[in-house]
Amino acid sequence: MSAEPHPTLPPVRLPSDAELARDALGAPLFARAVRLARWAGPHTRVGAGGELAAAQLPEAAAALGFDPADEEGTALAGQAWRVAVDTGLVDVTEPDEGGAGGAGGAGGGDGAAGGDEGGDEESGTAAPGEDLALVTGGAPGEVLDLWLAALDTVLADAAVPDLDDLVDALDAGGEIDFDRLDWNPGREADFLDGVLANLYLLTVSGHGASEGPIPLPVLAASMVIPEDMGEPTDAVLEQVSDAMMRLDDQFRQLEPIGLVEFRPVDEALMAEADDEELASAGSASGPAADGADDEDVSRYGLVRLTPLGLYGIRARMLEAGVTAPAVGELADKGADALLDAVSGYPEGAAQAEIEQWLAGRAPREAVAELLAAARGADEGGPLRRLRCQQALAPAGPEAEPAVRAVLDDPELGGLARVWLSERGAADVPAPDEAMVFWLTVDTIAAQLAADGETEELPLLMRSLTEHHTGFFDQAWRVDHPATAYVLEAMGRMHPDKKAAKEARKAAFKARSRQA
Repeated sequence: MSAEPHPTLPPVRLPSDAELARDALGAPLFARAVRLARWAGPHTRVGAGGELAAAQLPEAAAALGFDPADEEGTALAGQAWRVAVDTGLVDVTEPDEGGAGGAGGAGGGDGAAGGDEGGDEESGTAAPGEDLALVTGGAPGEVLDLWLAALDTVLADAAVPDLDDLVDALDAGGEIDFDRLDWNPGREADFLDGVLANLYLLTVSGHGASEGPIPLPVLAASMVIPEDMGEPTDAVLEQVSDAMMRLDDQFRQLEPIGLVEFRPVDEALMAEADDEELASAGSASGPAADGADDEDVSRYGLVRLTPLGLYGIRARMLEAGVTAPAVGELADKGADALLDAVSGYPEGAAQAEIEQWLAGRAPREAVAELLAAARGADEGGPLRRLRCQQALAPAGPEAEPAVRAVLDDPELGGLARVWLSERGAADVPAPDEAMVFWLTVDTIAAQLAADGETEELPLLMRSLTEHHTGFFDQAWRVDHPATAYVLEAMGRMHPDKKAAKEARKAAFKARSRQA
């Protein structure tokens, strides 16, 4: 997977390695590869690329429970054999190795062509590989490593044109004319990587797993239509339609390895609709966006990454140098690392990470550490304090001593008073005016950093300022690094026009004071 400059991705929530390993072992294609590895033995003959001899494909298909006379069954057997060889579940001795042992690649193709059907001197042999023992005796991580190797094989296969296209591209000499085929292996692999990266991002951002599968035209459009394009041209719509059909074929190949759950495009729909109708399903005017019912949308194809698929794509991203965090990775880090990291997370993911961090610590010590890490006049300080407040929300009475210890802290005193008051604590000292104004600026700065200029923020601004007569006459003097920035935002967003004008004047004074 190619590494491109990305901001840090939202964290993914993954099951345990043990659960993922069970999913990997249950993936149909991986399970078939394991069965063929156990079936392999002295009788097994392979060709020069490690592929099964053609005469043995029916026997392999029968070992998998398929009809040996069925072409689809033998093709599935050939695919499973390639996975078994590429993952090390099977060791092959190729015919040109003169009897020396070694693992050989299974090569491409559909597995229908194999080694010579005749004498053993022209055939290689195969036997269960050492890694087969990991299936039952290995740690979950070792099983997942085998599955990742299998995934690499399947992704490589999925980037190859289908057999009909290859046949059409044969020249007079029986060689593939790649110019005529218009197939570039690197480009095809990058396209598929990009699709899976988009699908991963949609999922971890909360638009996949929690809101249902992604319509295939939407995913195709995300790869073809530029974000700044208005109405797509006919040529662009045709590209979306072509991409959609490619993805339909590719996801059919990726589903058996457990990467995705996939509902293919309705074949009747493909016969009925033209390119523009198919492509428009991925645009704002398509059936996925205009109130069409779920059944109509599903006819265009639906795809969702499985938990195992999320694990697999994340592993490939990490290998490519992309920052792709997972919830729980910060459990053994300090509070400073926790607050810095979750400051960039969506709220739900931040809460999940905080809960895991708290679970392994004594409450009183954890709260004291969080409060200490929340201090700071740097640009990230407001959002750290917001996440700290979020982390303190579930804390019980045992946290009260640590919270009371910061009541006089100019940066944390307001936060502490809010926490104590919400729990009905006695003897909570009233904040002075300076603390009230500082906390107001800090709170708005944190909200701006967390979510930007949302529709709810003007209401928060009104709530925080309407209880203080002459708020803007005093606010520009607040000794907070974000004072001018917050006042400028209030000048744009405050729902009261008079207050917005006062905010703009106060922002000018704050800028002048800072200068």
